[in-house]
Amino acid sequence: MSAPTTQALLVELCTEELPPKALEQLGIAFAQGLQKILEEQALLAPGCAVQIYATPRRLAAHFSQVLNQAEDQPYTEKLMPVHIGLDADGAITPALAKRLQAKGLGHIQAGELVTESDGKQDYLYARGLAKGASLSDALQQALDYALTHLPIPKVMRYQLSDGVTSVRFVRPAHALVALWGDDIVPVQALGLQAGRTSFGHRFMGRAHLEITHPDTYAQQLLEEGKVIASFTERRALILEQLQAKAAALQVTIGDDAEVHALLNEVTALVEHPTVYVGEFEQQFLAVPAECLILTMRLNQKYFPLFDPNSGKLSHQFLIVSNMQPADPSHIIEGNQRVVRPRLADAQFFFETDRKTPLVQRVDSLSSSVYHNKLGSQLDRIGRLRSIAQYIAKALGASVELADRAALLAKADLNSSMVGEFPELQGIIGAYYAQADQEPEEVVLALREQYRHRLDKPVTAFSLTQAILFLAERAEVLIGIWGIGLAPTGERDPYALRRAALGLISAFEQLGHGQFLSHSGPQTLRLNELLAFSASTFTPGVLQEQTQEEVCHFIYERYRNQLINDYDRHVVEAVLSLHPHLVEVQARIQACAAFAQRPEADSLAAANKRISNLLKKNTEQITSLQESLLQEPAEQELARTIAALQPVAQAQYAAGQFAASLETLAQAKDAVDNFFKDVMVMADDPAIRHNRLALLASLHQLMNQVADISRLAQ
Repeated sequence: MSAPTTQALLVELCTEELPPKALEQLGIAFAQGLQKILEEQALLAPGCAVQIYATPRRLAAHFSQVLNQAEDQPYTEKLMPVHIGLDADGAITPALAKRLQAKGLGHIQAGELVTESDGKQDYLYARGLAKGASLSDALQQALDYALTHLPIPKVMRYQLSDGVTSVRFVRPAHALVALWGDDIVPVQALGLQAGRTSFGHRFMGRAHLEITHPDTYAQQLLEEGKVIASFTERRALILEQLQAKAAALQVTIGDDAEVHALLNEVTALVEHPTVYVGEFEQQFLAVPAECLILTMRLNQKYFPLFDPNSGKLSHQFLIVSNMQPADPSHIIEGNQRVVRPRLADAQFFFETDRKTPLVQRVDSLSSSVYHNKLGSQLDRIGRLRSIAQYIAKALGASVELADRAALLAKADLNSSMVGEFPELQGIIGAYYAQADQEPEEVVLALREQYRHRLDKPVTAFSLTQAILFLAERAEVLIGIWGIGLAPTGERDPYALRRAALGLISAFEQLGHGQFLSHSGPQTLRLNELLAFSASTFTPGVLQEQTQEEVCHFIYERYRNQLINDYDRHVVEAVLSLHPHLVEVQARIQACAAFAQRPEADSLAAANKRISNLLKKNTEQITSLQESLLQEPAEQELARTIAALQPVAQAQYAAGQFAASLETLAQAKDAVDNFFKDVMVMADDPAIRHNRLALLASLHQLMNQVADISRLAQ
């Protein structure tokens, strides 16, 4: 490798089986780490393409155009002030000599240094051409960097073949390939020296194969090693086979997030995928489908199949195998034999649990600790029942249904099914409640209680669900926060941020369903809900200010959510008033429209000025006396307020926020004239107080929908 030229570069690290859920990101990070250093060392030619490879037993990257020697690079090094670096005779001082040696510039003479001013004093600079990096040196640096910057979920320590040296990596590594064109690049990692020997499929391909050139890598692995090296190609092939098999059976694999997660996982488990069809006895379909689906996906990595019309679970499933024998019957029968006991266990748990009505399981929750400071799950049920009843009364809903849903909400926690499948809390309870002929509204509430958020308008049928959803989140927010477990930084073990967003969504969807409105008879408001929730806890358990802190936390979460869609100033103008949650969206839309009006800037600035004047005033503001209005401008403003106030307030009371702000906009000229012609802080106390009273009435009118002073830029 003498003259600078470009060739393809391949780097591959062969290991034991890598963590499947992390494999795709490990492959990406490995390639990006190599690319970063090679780019910094100017070794990647223009137009160099990067191909990422990742299989259960390897990470690799292919670079299409890489130099073996980078061109010399100009450099400029700022050293130190002239009076420190050079003595009276212009010779290099010991301090500068040490600095030059540290930077690898010990060969430079005093006459080669450049003097420049940085605006304050003269500095010495060294300029020149640095020899370009060689590929062998740069690739070693790149490999070290890539391996130390992998997103490894858990590092293990293992011993090398010498029986003495130990290294740390995600899994034991067995081979390192580094080829630049036909040549091996002499690098090392994890006790391995680079060569050209790679590994094939464990059972179907050649155990070892010699990579002749980076450009033949993927083809050799496929043809000789029976390995599809590209993660994306394997995933696409698996999906194609899954869909083809499902179509032939007139079923579907589904399209939810769990399907895509499982597809990624099985892609990381196989090197040469083939899809087969398995089945189980139809008698197992009497078990709740969620249990069977969870067993097949989570434990066996199978793809359950569904009727495309009804969505019901089929007794067939798809297996992604790492083998492709001439006769796959043994693979299919083996997988069917393995899954059958798991399904039988689920059936046994289900049938055993069914012997005890759900309501009879409630008392057993007294032995299940919710939190050592908050009591048992039964204690929690008592709080949920009280909160649910309170919400139901506020919404004019059925108190009996709300209470029944809260009573049964956690009754499945001590069931055998939830013990085996904790992910199915609530869902299993809903099945048992349905079998016990509980009201349909209660069954729905139990099934949906663990959703992250409500995403549909509440109906009469789903009202009980919304009540339980709200009660659960209000209880957990107040309780967990109140015992000192508020989220800190990225830590939120009790998912209080998610609970806050869920609570907000419930208010929104209750509004969309017309169960809450600005002018309606319903009186459920956040502050009152939190206050009542706090009252259900044993006195002295909660820290002081819990209710206020949780309320602020919820509005802050809402703010963070809304600023993704609306102007930050508009959001803060509305939320600073802590309005009824059901009104927030309408207020923001009205305020956003007002902010575009020509009067907005002037009124926002005036409102900000009024707020400052009222804050600075330490004397009690009396009621407005018209006889003390002396200046024409203040008389005009008083008439304007008197004319606009009843209209704006009536519009506000009716929830017509945009109209109320439009009415307010008519005050612009009177407000501008007032501040132009009137001295608010007059020497006469009576005149001063009267003018402050006038501004206070204007301030109240201006800030019904939002604190428009926050619109002032």
